[in-house]
Amino acid sequence: MSALGHYLEDEGIATVAISLIRPQTENTKPPRALWVPFELGRPFGPPRDPAFQKRVVLAALRLLERETGPVVIEDFPDDDPRAQTDPAWHPPFTPAAAAPGPADSLATRLEAEVVLLRSGHQRWFAQHRRTTVGLSGLPIGECARYVAEWLRGGTPPSPREGFSAPLILRFAVDDLKAYILEAGAVGAAKPSSRQLGDWFWNETAAGTAIHGLRAALQASDDERLKLIAGNFMVPAARLRGLG
Repeated sequence: MSALGHYLEDEGIATVAISLIRPQTENTKPPRALWVPFELGRPFGPPRDPAFQKRVVLAALRLLERETGPVVIEDFPDDDPRAQTDPAWHPPFTPAAAAPGPADSLATRLEAEVVLLRSGHQRWFAQHRRTTVGLSGLPIGECARYVAEWLRGGTPPSPREGFSAPLILRFAVDDLKAYILEAGAVGAAKPSSRQLGDWFWNETAAGTAIHGLRAALQASDDERLKLIAGNFMVPAARLRGLG
């Protein structure tokens, strides 16, 4: 989007970018950008905090008033107020998910984990009346089974007409992430996104399974599978050995 800003400005349309990765923004040199110290996927800060999000939007729009340039990159001064861990939050019960074991055992734990978290996710939906689960178009149990088949070394066909197997695999992984993170956040406590992420990637069967599946598919001869596994399954900050 930073690079696209130059083309829009050439057509007379003023632009402002929200930057989550400052070095990348410094390389692309957009006409105007506000760097924010938030986690990827949260350019305006924490969810359910409209007052804070409004501050971010207004800070970005005020860059349109700046007369310096041709490149303006400004830092938002405040951290995400939800970045601090909430000591009142405790993860829901899950099996001993992160323990190493055969791929088939891990796939079985993944399927069981989805069932164990069902009531938590139902309470999440009742509490918020919304969910980000649904990208794959499959019930969450089918998402778990589909990912488990891949984890066991299979190459299952796509269960949806018009969608390739690699694309449905990507969507099923995204649905599993959303389902488990939402189930984990249910209740009065307000865990930070990092707190939830640490739990998901380090302690759940799903997090361990997605890491394992990514590693296995990196050895595939299917270039599309390798692309999806390498770029869309695990955030760069969560690649083991890097963060």
